[in-house]
Amino acid sequence: MSINPTPLQRARDYEREQAERLPAGDRPLYHLTPLVGWMNDPNGFCHYNGQYHLFFQYHPYSTAWGPMHWGHAVSTDLLHWTYLPCALAPDTEADAAGCFSGTAVPMPDGRLMLAYTGVQPAGTFRQTTQAQCIAVGDGTNFEKSPLNPVIRQSQLPDGFSAVDFRDPKIWLGDDGVYRMVVANRHKDKAGTILLLKSATGFDWQYIGEIDASCQAYGQMWECPDFFTLDDTQVLIVSPQEMHAREEFHPGYGTVAILGTFDEAHCAFTRRSIQPVDHGLNFYAPQTVLAPDGRRIMIGWMDNWETCKEAPRRHPWYAQMSTPREIFIKNGRLMQVPVREIESMWTSTVSHEAVISTETSLPGVSGRMMDMTVTLHPDGSTCRRFTLHVAKDSSHFIKIQADLARGELVFDRSRGGSRRDIAHTRHVLAPVENGRLTLRLLMDKESIELFINDGERVVTSLIPTPLSADGITFTADAPLPVTVEAHTLG
Repeated sequence: MSINPTPLQRARDYEREQAERLPAGDRPLYHLTPLVGWMNDPNGFCHYNGQYHLFFQYHPYSTAWGPMHWGHAVSTDLLHWTYLPCALAPDTEADAAGCFSGTAVPMPDGRLMLAYTGVQPAGTFRQTTQAQCIAVGDGTNFEKSPLNPVIRQSQLPDGFSAVDFRDPKIWLGDDGVYRMVVANRHKDKAGTILLLKSATGFDWQYIGEIDASCQAYGQMWECPDFFTLDDTQVLIVSPQEMHAREEFHPGYGTVAILGTFDEAHCAFTRRSIQPVDHGLNFYAPQTVLAPDGRRIMIGWMDNWETCKEAPRRHPWYAQMSTPREIFIKNGRLMQVPVREIESMWTSTVSHEAVISTETSLPGVSGRMMDMTVTLHPDGSTCRRFTLHVAKDSSHFIKIQADLARGELVFDRSRGGSRRDIAHTRHVLAPVENGRLTLRLLMDKESIELFINDGERVVTSLIPTPLSADGITFTADAPLPVTVEAHTLG
């Protein structure tokens, strides 16, 4: 232990000492968890010096939310992560109440720039306030700018909040100019995404508004991301306090707004809007452009409504989603697991079967699996197909497709939880070109379900005991299915 350590060194000493006591086998196989303590939003997802870097909101000292630090891990394949020392701790006037969410961008001089929200504690005559800060370093150690906070609410037009002003996403344009989108709550427009630019990364100019909720999609928009896919501009936000509407569930969610952007006039024109994830546990996603041109997204696999009272089964709490390749198809944002997951396939079984009564298939079981089930309903009178996973005599997770209605129900209510929280989601799942595909990624305590090659995704934590590893298939009339199941290891 260091003598008179700084807050950052204290966090680094603590996580190093705790790491020596933690059993590695308790962790998921390929989902990133914090080394110790609490995790929420992904931060600073970038590719730098030949590695993917992922920072994250982090409270090392307990498995509950606390003063925010930045945890840090690196990977070459997005699935196997190596922990690096804690990157940021609240230790300056600009961030004394926490180093909140933000991003990272490689600089032309070879350093890595972090943009993050510094939170200043409440004073005698003011509330807790938020502003944007910068730190620069070598990928492991970072020095905070003496100019912090580099963006304050006073630099914005009237009506914007100093209390809800957070989560900068920064990138370097082809013209050598840094740009940033950042979230704010406007007194009339509710959640609003602002655009700023800077020649240096330290001196920022307000440009305008990208888009706003206007009370329609939540009261505050968090964790914006803004990027181009093919000829489409994509704005991703995570709303708070949403009403149920269209395909959106109430509460905390994730939204992708697709459209076109005229930067000269700071004018974003919406073309469509859709949920990013329909599940029970997904929030605050962030993307990176991979060296091979793929746009890859990762999110926090949890939910603010339920995480505070969730059981603490480990010395760490929470995990990230599987990284996903995202792309545009037929006007929709599509998602599939990163192709690197195939390197973890250890054995494969394939079946073609006609399912009616509840059926188990040889070699199809387990809790660490990449499995695709394809239904072929043409010519069948089947209306309802049911897949049970994580099943034993007392527990199961149910995925039920109503083929006539084109709807799927994900139901974890028989998973073993005693908590009065949401356990089901209803999702559109139409038969397309004579088939419906369901791809499941299972990793111990989680399921990610990709419907129709990634048109819609359902992400959920599951409380089911790990010994519950059965998988069964049922249809209410004979239904041809194909199953390809890859055990992961």
